[in-house]
Amino acid sequence: MSYKPPRRPQFFYTTAPLPCPYVPGRTERKVVTEIAGPEADALHDRLSRAGFRRSHNIAYAPVCPGCNACVPIRIPAARFQTDRTLRRIARANAEVEGFEVPPRATAEQFQLFQRYQQARHGDGDMATMSFYDYRAMVEDTPIDSFIVEFRDPDDRLLGACLTDRLGDGLSAVYSFFVPGIERRSLGTYTILWLIERARALGLPYVYLGYWVGESRKMSYKARFRPSEILVAGTWRTLTEAEAAGTEGAAGLSLVTETAG
Repeated sequence: MSYKPPRRPQFFYTTAPLPCPYVPGRTERKVVTEIAGPEADALHDRLSRAGFRRSHNIAYAPVCPGCNACVPIRIPAARFQTDRTLRRIARANAEVEGFEVPPRATAEQFQLFQRYQQARHGDGDMATMSFYDYRAMVEDTPIDSFIVEFRDPDDRLLGACLTDRLGDGLSAVYSFFVPGIERRSLGTYTILWLIERARALGLPYVYLGYWVGESRKMSYKARFRPSEILVAGTWRTLTEAEAAGTEGAAGLSLVTETAG
């Protein structure tokens, strides 16, 4: 009889309260756990289906007292349909090509990352990140990750998206792009590209993190239809009323399934 070592227990911790980065006047708390070891990919898959996100080798989910504003959202790639606005954005970026590259930080990426942070999030913590901080964000990954670089016909880097490959989809970890050309909606185009890539790979979902209807910079995720949200531990279709903000967030709550 062969000996099978006992499975290492998975520990979860709660962070200290901090100001919410999305809804002014509210407090943020997270439950966090480490992703490590030979079962890292499988653990990350389970956590992602339970509404967690990844940063470096940590998975986290919101557990904010009295607030359910952050709702996990994903796009079922096969059922996704573009509307007139999304088709216009796709046409505006028809000459942009996406390239999958290994998760290795480059000076070119970092220069664009800095420009993006200073233009869009100048008062945020990420605006002061050094190259070594950026490299850690990109390269400290215990799972199957890659970067999508978006380039124009002259090979200029227009945007990039750090992406995790899951067993059931692609997860957009963080994206940034050239500021000053908002009319091209490169952030939206990045998601459209990921949807098409998931389809090509036969993967059912694109995970977008958290939809925050009360936050202008996070509410855009509901424009991709149909979308699915995680409510009380079950993924279901986001309704038109919820997406439009005419149905309150009461009753939407993140109740994670067991990750073990």
